[in-house]
Amino acid sequence: MTPQHPHLSHPKYRPDIDGLRAIAVLSVLAFHAFPNGFKGGFIGVDVFFVISGYLISTIIFENLDRGTFSFREFYARRVKRIFPALLLVLIVSYTFGWFVLLSDEYKQLGKHIAAGAGFVSNIVLWNEAGYFDNPDTKPLLHLWSLGVEEQFYFIWPLLLFLAWKLKFNRLAIIIFIAVISFYLNISQVKIDSTAAFYSPQTRFWEILSGSLLAWATLNKSVETVKIKLRMRLSTACSNQLTHILSFIGPLLLIFGFIVINKSNPFPGMWALVPVLGAVLIISVGPHAWVNRTLLSNRVAVWIGLISYPLYLWHWPLLSFARIIEGEIPSTHIRIAALILSVVLAWLTYILLEKPLRLTNFKAKTLTLTIIMGIIGCVGYYTYSKDGLSFRLKNFDKISKAAGEWAYPGASQPYIFNGRIFRHQSSRVPDTTLFIGDSNIEQYYVRIDELINSKPEKTNSAIFATGAGCAPIPSYPYNDQQKHCIGMVGKALQLATQYPLIRNVVIGAQWNGYLSKAKIGSDSYYALISQLGNYIKVMKAQGKRVFIILNIPIGEELDPKFMIQRSLNTFPSLFTMRLGGIKRETLETEYGKIQLDLNQMAQRSGAEIIRPLDYLCDDSYCPSIDINGEPIYKDSKHLRPSYARSHANFMDVTVESR
Repeated sequence: MTPQHPHLSHPKYRPDIDGLRAIAVLSVLAFHAFPNGFKGGFIGVDVFFVISGYLISTIIFENLDRGTFSFREFYARRVKRIFPALLLVLIVSYTFGWFVLLSDEYKQLGKHIAAGAGFVSNIVLWNEAGYFDNPDTKPLLHLWSLGVEEQFYFIWPLLLFLAWKLKFNRLAIIIFIAVISFYLNISQVKIDSTAAFYSPQTRFWEILSGSLLAWATLNKSVETVKIKLRMRLSTACSNQLTHILSFIGPLLLIFGFIVINKSNPFPGMWALVPVLGAVLIISVGPHAWVNRTLLSNRVAVWIGLISYPLYLWHWPLLSFARIIEGEIPSTHIRIAALILSVVLAWLTYILLEKPLRLTNFKAKTLTLTIIMGIIGCVGYYTYSKDGLSFRLKNFDKISKAAGEWAYPGASQPYIFNGRIFRHQSSRVPDTTLFIGDSNIEQYYVRIDELINSKPEKTNSAIFATGAGCAPIPSYPYNDQQKHCIGMVGKALQLATQYPLIRNVVIGAQWNGYLSKAKIGSDSYYALISQLGNYIKVMKAQGKRVFIILNIPIGEELDPKFMIQRSLNTFPSLFTMRLGGIKRETLETEYGKIQLDLNQMAQRSGAEIIRPLDYLCDDSYCPSIDINGEPIYKDSKHLRPSYARSHANFMDVTVESR
């Protein structure tokens, strides 16, 4: 049963903690605006986790000990603290997106608004992460951290309340959960760094670090140890030790800002740097020199006071600027976005947050909760209605092409080992094995069409593919491509063990993989040679081997390129421009790669299919067909509906002998 005194007390205000908030939020802003110049700024979120754990746990501990804790009052205060600014940002983002975003983008924004309103953004973003993911064009990406915090506070007060009622040791509970969470963090970051980044289980230990500090601050036995230590030391020595410790925390943060970057497996062990830095800064108290002089100055405290709305505003502004510009915005635009975010944060704090805190409206919490629920439902409705494409009128056709990620009409594939997709007709025919990345997967719809319409004349098909996976033995993958390791070897093993596989088709976005190896270098030729040897092994197994060269690639082919956005034409924003790319441009940039692959295939006994000969004329590769329908879904992939009906150059790969 909840204690009968519903008025929660607050810990004594510490201006230095607002100063620490300022450091955290400014580092995040700097990273988001200038990721190449301030590479470690994202660790500011970890500092926020520690601050939140310390302050909220202090409130819970103090009020449980006094018998004044109330779940109703606790969550009401969370609502009044979190909801007002969040609601404003969600509403403004939705309204602005109505005029600026294409159907697929607005659909995604709707989903993210629903996720933000339900505090599950981290889970949704975790599930979206992958080869085709573009975080820069997600205006509500930053709400993942708010999701982690609120998921923690759905659980933590209940656990502490039960511990208080049952007289369990709070320290043991904190340490037990923190150790498990930290272990999961270390384990998961090696397997799936994206999961470790977004998962609440791998992040709770950071918040619990603040909880542990809160326990130590309030625990009488710890305070007794501190007093005895001061008695053994002189006052001067004790003060000097405190001041020294107050420097170590900021130095750890500075070290993190400089050394940590996106290439590090994060959070992992690296997250200890900002967490320990924040813990040390808070633990030395408000009177240590750094805390008193640097963190408690008026400017730092002011930024700390608006840090929450500042965090909420800055990323939508930067992200919408990226979407409108169609590329990374100029330095001037990014600086302007940051200045505007500060202004909006201050106005939000002065005109919305403070008045609501002072208002005695009894139904305030219920009203805010209902509005949040309505906003979440509106977001989900927008998502379920495919981004309300009627907004775009004459641009609807182009917008739909850009969002055509699902393969229309394709049969549900049989999934083997997470990457091998098998589609087979009712008879037991010969089989074609497709090996490669998403540039081979894009032909699934065409193969599906042929097998369904002409089962007596086609082979069945197996797709051994993975997004971002080069079908080259021993290709050097990075941490984000761990799912690709072993794919090529398993495909060869499958071809060897399965005699009915008569044809093997190998394709990829060759230009991207081979360009990374520096065209003409030893490593470049080594990769081509490895591919040639792989083909020879397949040929020795009696297989007919096809090499699929690149389709045209380029930003000018993306449907979104054809819709130009500009604030100068508000409220319409959209104007049409011609897409397409000159064949000469492709030949200049990627001609040598295509020539070298062609020569390697001839030496190895493979047959070549050149999509450029079908998708381009002698001089030009159009982005729309004769009916005005987009050919591509992005700058590197055919539109599924177009591939289904027009990619007939692939038919030979599954023709039955």
